[in-house]
Amino acid sequence: MVPSVAVLLAWMIVPLVMTVWFSFQRYNLIDPSMTGFAGIDNYRFLVTDPDFWVSLENTLLLVGSVLIVTVGLGTLLAVLFNQPFPGRNIARVLAISPFFVMPTVSALIWKNLLMHPIYGVFGTLASSVGMQPVDWFADYPLASVIAIVSWEWLPFALLILLTAVQSLDHEQREAARMDGAGPIAQFVFITLPHLSRAIGVVIMIETIFLLTVFAEIFVTTSGGPGNATTNLAFLIYARALLQYDIGGASAGGVVAIVLANIVAFFLVRSIARRLEI
Repeated sequence: MVPSVAVLLAWMIVPLVMTVWFSFQRYNLIDPSMTGFAGIDNYRFLVTDPDFWVSLENTLLLVGSVLIVTVGLGTLLAVLFNQPFPGRNIARVLAISPFFVMPTVSALIWKNLLMHPIYGVFGTLASSVGMQPVDWFADYPLASVIAIVSWEWLPFALLILLTAVQSLDHEQREAARMDGAGPIAQFVFITLPHLSRAIGVVIMIETIFLLTVFAEIFVTTSGGPGNATTNLAFLIYARALLQYDIGGASAGGVVAIVLANIVAFFLVRSIARRLEI
């Protein structure tokens, strides 16, 4: 196992060490004369830049909104798809299939086929009933990105939660029904407590990946209008490959790593407590 462990450590540690090193250096791709040790200047410039705080706020709004949508709808759909109805297996496959579509393809579909104000489905439907088509990415840019990312991650939440619902003891639900508990009471007092661990797992995995959402923003809005949809991942990209400031981008990368590890630490501890109960 030593060779495998060594390769994995090198794969993870070498980029991390290089990122930390560059975050303390003056390194600009179009200005070779800008070299030397910068100390904490890159971090000072980062935290005093208004775009950083806007990107952090957008990141939190994106992650929180997508979690609310995917966990909420995923729970309701998991309960629905657990009920017998004609074509249930086909409906399950169709509901889960968006998770296997590449993020870039999903963003292009939503941008050009659905949300385009002239050629999109939403615009056509609005015009057919006499309403003014909405330019979603101009008027509601962050909400549009949230809708796209939620559509991508809802199947994942549905798959995990549906598996958890299927493991629920039917005798327990039958006993509750015989005692007079209605569908809502069964859902609140039996189904939701049973799903608490699965919901925790969904929140942990989705949060880690949602902190690095990039392709959907790059394809649809490029962080705009202005910085309305610029999250932390896109800000790092802009610093590195648009402004050529490798030192500043590396400082942003270190901050992103710290934030992701803090979130992961608390989520893992929360799930571990639930598993011990």
